[in-house]
Amino acid sequence: MSGDPKPIVVGVDGSASALRAVGWAAAEARRRHVLLSLVHVVDEAPLAAVRFVPRYDEVVRIASMRGRRLLRQARDLARQAEPTVAQSEHLLRGTVSGWLRTESEDASLLVLGTEPAGAIGRLVAGSVAIDLAAHASCPVVLVRSHVAEDEPPETGPIVVGVAGTPASEAALAFAFEEAALRRTGLVVVHSLDDRLLVTLFEEGKRQLDHTAVEKHEDQALADRLAGWREKYPDVSVDRIVVRGRPATRLLDLADRAQLLVVGGRGRGGFTGLLFGSTSQDVLSRALCPVVVVRDYEDSGTPPRG
Repeated sequence: MSGDPKPIVVGVDGSASALRAVGWAAAEARRRHVLLSLVHVVDEAPLAAVRFVPRYDEVVRIASMRGRRLLRQARDLARQAEPTVAQSEHLLRGTVSGWLRTESEDASLLVLGTEPAGAIGRLVAGSVAIDLAAHASCPVVLVRSHVAEDEPPETGPIVVGVAGTPASEAALAFAFEEAALRRTGLVVVHSLDDRLLVTLFEEGKRQLDHTAVEKHEDQALADRLAGWREKYPDVSVDRIVVRGRPATRLLDLADRAQLLVVGGRGRGGFTGLLFGSTSQDVLSRALCPVVVVRDYEDSGTPPRG
């Protein structure tokens, strides 16, 4: 257990997914013995169209009243779910992304709700969630609302996708700690991209032994996990090596998992493939809560207080 004194911050907007995120965050705050911070932002962006009309102040007042009502609703839900968890409530005014990024600077986790889309039964991460996953100063958890047939299990393993990047080490650190907190197993999925090897072998008129390569990668992964397994001896670990992009396998596993953890490469502005294709896929389609753990400026692991 980390003993991290920083609070868990959850965004409150009254949506079904945000209320679900409040419940998830309250349970996590209990596990970590930290404060639950409920935040609602009176978003000035959609109010800009009436900024210069005579009753603008009245519009803001009504929006603030609504925000206080939503915070009370979230507070009551959290108290009912986790009565021992201490809470704080914050009504802010400005931009949602801007304020939640600020709040993340002194948080252990930032938890957001995302809504499912259409009949495909997979979530679509909105622009605010993508922005915060890219720029927040702590790991970001995305929790979707559900219909009954899409409900993920409350028990099951933690699934983490890893590659050879600092963000993957940060994701591993988070995943092992979370598995220990929840007293569950961990499934580590490593992607083997052997396209260049295949091309080189083909040009040399030779055939690549895929079995041997996968065996080598599995052993390398086992060696990489040895230190983590020593630190967390009670966490059972399953290793999976997949060829190509691992998103499909991650999503299949996530349907039966408590939590999916991925690393993100972003440090600066949201340009190009900030998270990489795998993180983008799982953010867009995972059924269970998803945690994005970025590589930070000072080290390969996220700040823990």
